[in-house]
Amino acid sequence: QVQLVESGGGLVQAGGSLRLSCAASGTWFRRSKMGWYRQTPGKQRELVADIAGRGSTNYADSVKGRFTISRENDKNTAYLQMNSLKPEDTAVYYCNANLIRSDGKPQDYWGQGTQVTVSS
Repeated sequence: QVQLVESGGGLVQAGGSLRLSCAASGTWFRRSKMGWYRQTPGKQRELVADIAGRGSTNYADSVKGRFTISRENDKNTAYLQMNSLKPEDTAVYYCNANLIRSDGKPQDYWGQGTQVTVSS
């Protein structure tokens, strides 16, 4: 029973901000790497940012300095603060959880996605 539920998407003007949330189920959250990905029609899903259990972060070059990923382990929630939004940020944003199984293999879980639309 691994469930990820995104929220916080919507329509925003260029230069504006949104905060996405990913609420996770289970006791596995603290040891997972959480990530935010985005996808537009006809394109591969791409990594936006990720954060390890202890807080180490990684960002796509296109969002560095504008987006911040964070997590609150006691709330089983990951966040993506999106500032200075651009029309090219328009996409469906997906929450991802990556767990290393006991056999050493990674296992990915995905939320259903939330639409972010940035108007010019």
